[in-house]
Amino acid sequence: MTTRRTFVTLLGGAVAWPLAARAQPVKLPIIGFLGASTPSVMGQWTASFVQRLRELGWIEGRTIAIEVHWAEGRSDRYTEIATEFVRLKVDVIVTSSAAPVLAAKQATSNIPIVFAAAVDPLGSKLVASLARPGGNITGLSLQQTDAAGKRLELLREVVPGVDQLAIMANAADPGPLLEMREVQTMARALGLGVMAIEIRRAEDIAPAFEGLKGRSAALYVCGDPLTNANRARINTMALGARLPTVLSFGIEGGGLISYGVNFQDLFRRAAEIVDKILRGAKPADIPVEQPTKFDFIINLATAKALGLTVPETLLARADEVIE
Repeated sequence: MTTRRTFVTLLGGAVAWPLAARAQPVKLPIIGFLGASTPSVMGQWTASFVQRLRELGWIEGRTIAIEVHWAEGRSDRYTEIATEFVRLKVDVIVTSSAAPVLAAKQATSNIPIVFAAAVDPLGSKLVASLARPGGNITGLSLQQTDAAGKRLELLREVVPGVDQLAIMANAADPGPLLEMREVQTMARALGLGVMAIEIRRAEDIAPAFEGLKGRSAALYVCGDPLTNANRARINTMALGARLPTVLSFGIEGGGLISYGVNFQDLFRRAAEIVDKILRGAKPADIPVEQPTKFDFIINLATAKALGLTVPETLLARADEVIE
């Protein structure tokens, strides 16, 4: 633009530029990225998403624009951000977990929505079917409910005498509630006593632990943006209460076991779905994909602090052991 303006000045304004010849700003496709949790939790996932877009030819600032808004695990922010994306007329909305997807779905039935991770897309009513989602939504399933049995199995290997299990879930998100019900069913089938702990915001976590004192032998944390954003705090409080924890992701602060999907892989694959949509594919015709990579992490330092002995056979199966 500076070059053309200089050229016109040199001509003394003698040339009247026709409208068609005037340089018009090129409108780049816009991705609205609704970060359901926090930058610290999702930073690596977001980087994987952007990197895969680059590999596919979508370079931020050159061939695409990305609007990133963070909800920090607060469900009241989902609708606000989704509405802002509709106002901005983004070309596709990317998010994760059922609650933010449903908020985006309420905000628009036209803009394509891609979820990088959702517990049970069918059970949460995000899509009509996994093979043919219908509507304007598609993405990747977490298979959290399928992995619940595996988490309980791993917990019992490390804590063989566990008889009472507390299950913490965000009641404001349908995904974690589905997972909680699945864990309750499985735990009871194994003869475990079960205590459900429902939270809806970060302020509910401390009172939840107060009500948990002396009533459980271990804690299962259902993953979602709220618990992910506060996982270090949850793990620290659980360790202080001498409760072994099992999570789907993240054992910072004293968690014992984590078993779940590799989120960086899911976000890379979400970028591939976005690429298809930007090149003309309809979300309704793009099947919901399943995870293929899972990570199993053990915190040996936490095990020692709790007086637990982790079997060597289990350590050998872990993808990562934190000393």
